[in-house]
Amino acid sequence: MALITKLPSSSSQTTTITQLNKPQIFRSHPSTFINFTKPSSSCSCSYSPFTEKHSIERYQRDNWVFKNQLDQNYPSDKDSDYEIAIQLPELKNLLQVLRKKREKNLDGESGIGGVGNVYLVGTGPGDPDLLTLKALKVIQKADLLLYDRLVSNDVLELVNPDARLLYVGKTAGYHSRTQEEIHELLLSFAEVGANVVRLKGGDPLVFGRGGEEMDYLQQHGIKVKVIPGITAASGIAAELGVPLTHRGVANSVRFLTGHSRKGGTDPLFVAENAADPDSTLVVYMGLSTLPALVLKLIQHGLPPDTPAAAVERGTTPQQRIVLTELKDLPDKITTEEFVSPTLIFIGKVVALSPLWPQSCSHETSCLIPHI
Repeated sequence: MALITKLPSSSSQTTTITQLNKPQIFRSHPSTFINFTKPSSSCSCSYSPFTEKHSIERYQRDNWVFKNQLDQNYPSDKDSDYEIAIQLPELKNLLQVLRKKREKNLDGESGIGGVGNVYLVGTGPGDPDLLTLKALKVIQKADLLLYDRLVSNDVLELVNPDARLLYVGKTAGYHSRTQEEIHELLLSFAEVGANVVRLKGGDPLVFGRGGEEMDYLQQHGIKVKVIPGITAASGIAAELGVPLTHRGVANSVRFLTGHSRKGGTDPLFVAENAADPDSTLVVYMGLSTLPALVLKLIQHGLPPDTPAAAVERGTTPQQRIVLTELKDLPDKITTEEFVSPTLIFIGKVVALSPLWPQSCSHETSCLIPHI
């Protein structure tokens, strides 16, 4: 049986479009910047609907596992080792409670006990209305939910208030839990009969490491059920009005990751085969390596004026979009200081969006409602 053994040493929404470039620079394909913001004066552009490393909401949500060992200011210098150390006692207590409950059930005093199930649940790109009914039913019956950074706060509000939530998110330079530790947690609680849910943004099997978790748990005799979610590519493409495939324009679509397992730039070797003008490219987690990827795509034959889009915090009220030509995309997202999560679309289908700059006049702003 796996053990938890990690003990470190220490009101209405407004949408506006403004032209980013002077008309004389991009006469035929001007860049367009689209900003979805909350009207509240208390909301800044840095606000995120997702769970963040130092989010006050995140610590409040996980308060049970800290047992007030963190002060109310939630200082930003907490590292993952420190967090795990103070979480460990409560995790062990919960594990012991569930173990005793299972032993009691096995004795026949109150039903039948046994090994629990693990559900890998996709929560979609952020908008809680895009959550599937099946996912909602599962998360409302969970005993313990392990959730990622890209699960939106609005989705987490739908969780059964009696359930235990534990943050296991990852961001650049900060992993609250290693993948191996996440495996161990899932296994430990499933083995004592808990109904365990692993919440992931988008779809669990699209750049979500769902396959790794399935493989590990199944090797240890744990039944895993996958509840699919709307992956960011589909959800955000629908938001843009971009068909990922379109007869006579794009006959295929490719999902690419912008970084490697080691955090380097080695995935960029795919550029040679991905530089297909008749295909649509969707790049996940590609902010840091986008300049190099764009350069390589152009070097391998993709036209510099290929339509492209970057979407930050897609499908949420804080959504921001840049539409421009491929060669200019890295500079535009740098200028606008886009942050993760940002999804990149590259291909001729992007120009089919009603938001594409040609659909907007230079003299007026286009108003696009965020549904």
